[in-house]
Amino acid sequence: MASVVKLLFVVLLLHIFADIVASQPCGLTSIQVQQTNTGAKVGNDPVFEVEVKNLCHCNVAKLLLRSEGFASSMLVDPKLFRREGNDYLVNDGKSIQSSLSVKFSYAWDRAFTMSAESFLIQQNCK
Repeated sequence: MASVVKLLFVVLLLHIFADIVASQPCGLTSIQVQQTNTGAKVGNDPVFEVEVKNLCHCNVAKLLLRSEGFASSMLVDPKLFRREGNDYLVNDGKSIQSSLSVKFSYAWDRAFTMSAESFLIQQNCK
């Protein structure tokens, strides 16, 4: 009987913890940026595919990435990734749903470091 009570207590604590975590606003670490060398080349430059994934439980919009010195020897779709001041706007500033990704490609002699700089959380998310 005591082990059942302990188990119920642990389940209750986990539920409370999950509610607290879910109610917290998402931070910059909620945006995952992964790059893969596709093996393709443009001239001598390798092509990199970038996947920007929203790990936040809320939809995010106006996502800006920081990428110092970014350049590409191939055209990058400006609706997916374009310069906006000192940063780069992802997905034309439109909403990226929770757990979904935006992908784009670029070519250069090396991969550029990219990280989330800022974003807006959609208003109706709790």
